[in-house]
Amino acid sequence: MVNITEYKGAQVETITDPAISQLMESFLASQDVKPSSRALYGRTLKQYFNWIGREHKRLQDIARPDILQYKQALLDSGLSTLTAGSYLTAVRRFYEWAEAQKYYPNVAKGVKTPKRYKGFKKDPLSIDQVKQLLSSIETATPQGKRDYAILNLLLRTGLRTIEAARANVEDIRHKAGETVLHIQGKGETDREKYVLLTEKAYRPIVEYLEAVSFRKAGEPLFSSTSNNSRGGRLTTRAISGIAKKYLRGIGLNSGRLTAHSLRHTAGVNVIRAGGDLYAAQLFMRHEDPATTQLYLRTVEEELRLKNAPEKLLDAMF
Repeated sequence: MVNITEYKGAQVETITDPAISQLMESFLASQDVKPSSRALYGRTLKQYFNWIGREHKRLQDIARPDILQYKQALLDSGLSTLTAGSYLTAVRRFYEWAEAQKYYPNVAKGVKTPKRYKGFKKDPLSIDQVKQLLSSIETATPQGKRDYAILNLLLRTGLRTIEAARANVEDIRHKAGETVLHIQGKGETDREKYVLLTEKAYRPIVEYLEAVSFRKAGEPLFSSTSNNSRGGRLTTRAISGIAKKYLRGIGLNSGRLTAHSLRHTAGVNVIRAGGDLYAAQLFMRHEDPATTQLYLRTVEEELRLKNAPEKLLDAMF
């Protein structure tokens, strides 16, 4: 029932029914998105049309209750709310387009994305754990200097691993008397945004670059030291592996403690140090302030545990 076809360089799964296949091709061609997003729409819509077939429904007869039934089927199948939400996004987009083309009414309009837990999937580190992590890195070798520079940078600037991986030597610049690192963020094509490199963030990078004889402009800021890919750009997977290696080295071997935990730690530390939510939002480059609110909640939980009333009662009897 399913074929794999190439759509402008991206693999897209389509159904062999000629009418639905043509409908999907027309829809995908109309979407002004990246090839990867277009391929994702193709894969997720294939699941939707297969579900219609399994339920012995006809596309022209689909109504809002059917979309709600499909939503529940996604959740019952064991998909996470995030994944189920991405499937529904493709369906909503399809029906918006179908209505505009006067093919079908938009029966998916107003169908909500499944709610998901509003909390961190990764835990931040305590201040003592941050100090222990950094002090555990041996910096006598170029590799050690690199590893320290990377983890220290993530902890002091809140960079994502993809932003650290994409950084080039020439992205370190000076602005208004300060040293900054211009970054290419997630889903972005330019390097207009930047983070401030304080002396404590910048000095380890300089020491690393001096150890590898200062790389040229256009070359990655952080590169591999392995024999197979020496000098090549570190991948996000490699940076995640570096973080995990040193976290395990100090006894923090939890699935909730990863390289992304260092970004969370940076955001929480802004609040711990007395910064307000707006400062934390700018620092973390969050578009939605509700995301930043989670950092405040983390600090409130820490204070709740530190000053727990239960401990006061224990002191009484």
